[in-house]
Amino acid sequence: MGEPLRVVVIGAGIVGAFAARALVRDGQSVTIVDPGPPGGRQATSYGNGAWILESSLLPVSVPGLWRQVPGYLADPLGPFAIRWSHLWRAAPWLLRFVAAGSTVAKVEKTAAARYALTQGALGHYREEAAACGLCDLLRTDGLLSIYRDRADFEADALAWTLRARYGFSWQELEGGELHEFEPGLSADYGFGAHLASDANLTDPGAFVAGLVEGACRDGARLETVRATGFRFEGDRLRAVETEGGGEIVCDRALVTAGIHSRMLARQAGDRVPLETERGYHVVVPDPVHVPRHPIMPMDGKMAITMTRAGLRVAGQVELAGMEAEPDWRRADILAGYLPRVFPAFAGRMDGARIDRWMGHRPSTPDGLPCIGPSRRSPDVVYSFGHGHSGLAMGPISGRLAAELSAGRPPVVDPEPYGAQRFA
Repeated sequence: MGEPLRVVVIGAGIVGAFAARALVRDGQSVTIVDPGPPGGRQATSYGNGAWILESSLLPVSVPGLWRQVPGYLADPLGPFAIRWSHLWRAAPWLLRFVAAGSTVAKVEKTAAARYALTQGALGHYREEAAACGLCDLLRTDGLLSIYRDRADFEADALAWTLRARYGFSWQELEGGELHEFEPGLSADYGFGAHLASDANLTDPGAFVAGLVEGACRDGARLETVRATGFRFEGDRLRAVETEGGGEIVCDRALVTAGIHSRMLARQAGDRVPLETERGYHVVVPDPVHVPRHPIMPMDGKMAITMTRAGLRVAGQVELAGMEAEPDWRRADILAGYLPRVFPAFAGRMDGARIDRWMGHRPSTPDGLPCIGPSRRSPDVVYSFGHGHSGLAMGPISGRLAAELSAGRPPVVDPEPYGAQRFA
């Protein structure tokens, strides 16, 4: 089989962690590079909605979305907001974003490519959880989407039609049946759809940290440093350059650095329209009410999930760039939704005890990640830009990037995800 390849995985998020595990199993010599602790509070993998949704097929951009853009600009606290100060920078991305979902045919094509990266994800989570001693962090309670009434559910037909097309089934719950299924729910919600096939993590950051620790136990090495670029000889990679003038000699590099991948991809010859869809969460420790299931109120588009730290409410999309200070009013909106969904929280929301967090979803305009070789060299392979679906796509995206890096037959066809599609 020859000597193992020296592979540097840049970024210790969920995708990088799965990629590192796959490379170690394949017998490669792996170095994981990240400036912060894997799964730490600085990481997107720490603060997401904690859901593993194999049924996450619909991209954010859908037909008719362009009509809502003026409202996004006018309402700084809406569920999808654009700061005026960032508009000129975000405009090219927004134009591509709206165009990507302008027709049902485009959305259907995107859904097919997303399905290829999500199908079987839960099986990979189970396998790695067992191997790394993380089974207590994985829950399979499904996902309950709640609506005001059946009419609101039917207005969301595109998402559910796509799920049915790919074999997902759900239980429809109405009136008293819904409230028996999820006690304590507000009477304002009269219809629900429960997808039993979906799952969640009770501590996404700890799960990522556990995967990286498992990779290191099996032979990988973790370097706490920031990767800043590459050293090439001709079209071959010789080293990953690091902050402070250092370098890590290698044969291959996997770029799985989330929003920071944009800068690295540019150095590898690709200008990728990667935008940060800033997301927020709040965690209520020792909540007065614990839902039986992970819940998404479809009028608020947020994830409500019980975690080890408390009840997490995650959501919101804010286009404001990397450097702007968080707008914590957006986190307060999430906290304010809890009494609307579960009346038990009314008058019980002690703001001093609520933990607030903001992070950066690395999002392409077309709802698909960038996975595949760089323009500059086949030795630099990308796997970034998973937007709202990093947990769901992480296992297969990481494995695909590992296979491409090692020259193995790919688990799925990488063609739809090449970064050169944005040329």
